[in-house]
Amino acid sequence: MQIGVIGLGRMGGTITRRLMQNGHEAVVFDHDANAVAALGRDGAIGAKGLDTLVRQLRAPRAIWVMLPAGEITEDTIVELAKLLARDDIIIDGGNTFWKDDVRRAKMLKERAIHYVDVGTSGGVWGLEYGYCMMIGGPKAIVDRLDPLFKALAPGLGNVPRTPGRDARAEFGYLHCGPSGAGHFVKIHNGIEYGLMQAFAEGFDILKNAGSQVLPDDARFDFDLADIAEVWRRGSVVSSWLLDLTASALASDPKLSGFEGVVEDSGEGRWTVMAAIEEAVPADVLSAALYTRFRSRRDHTFAEKILSAMRKGFGAHVEPKDRKAKPS
Repeated sequence: MQIGVIGLGRMGGTITRRLMQNGHEAVVFDHDANAVAALGRDGAIGAKGLDTLVRQLRAPRAIWVMLPAGEITEDTIVELAKLLARDDIIIDGGNTFWKDDVRRAKMLKERAIHYVDVGTSGGVWGLEYGYCMMIGGPKAIVDRLDPLFKALAPGLGNVPRTPGRDARAEFGYLHCGPSGAGHFVKIHNGIEYGLMQAFAEGFDILKNAGSQVLPDDARFDFDLADIAEVWRRGSVVSSWLLDLTASALASDPKLSGFEGVVEDSGEGRWTVMAAIEEAVPADVLSAALYTRFRSRRDHTFAEKILSAMRKGFGAHVEPKDRKAKPS
């Protein structure tokens, strides 16, 4: 298939490369001309603007927008709506708030343009291992785009199959429902906050087992890198997050390269907001989110663990000059 891609950053660029590796044709645009040129060297067709990108695509067009959630994505979709024609498709693969998807789908439907929201997970590792995708939009349109999703997805891989299951979800992508459903199901990012916080606090407890406030016979000097490594081998908490933690501790045992300033990318807040609207108790996820807020005022070793994991899966770099100041 032919696909337009707007936004060639950490994930947009690798999504484009994975699609091309699987035989799809890509027309790309980014405000960074160097990013466009780099994809051009790999076989993509570069565009100098949204209007030229649209002209270079065959109708009915499909355009994947992979930009930061918020104003830049909103402005891009509004502009595309003016340029596209009936039966064209806009795909938002960023971290958009699901209620914005519902609104945009209604707006585009008035122009007979289709809208698909894709919660895209896989971070900087997606090119090699594939992307887990949670998709919202009209079923007929999602089915039309299936070759793209299949190319991006991890496939069965070496994950043990669940007995009695034979579904698309096993391949790492799923049509979750109508517009907004895809980004809503990416609530797993909110769950991730709680999982990360549990690891962070556990390692902080281990680190402080040697505290001088403890009796001599109750002190331990643990090698955290070795503990992370042994837990990876058959423990019930083995996971990708633990793998990332083990790697970070092995290369920097004291995590001296991190300050412990932990950002949140939006999904954690939206998860808690959904819990409030549904009157569902979310004690752990709420506490994990608030801990990230506190990390911008004072830091513990736990926050360094969180920062290390975020850098591992998403190449997120601490915003060292954006610490919140006490009010």
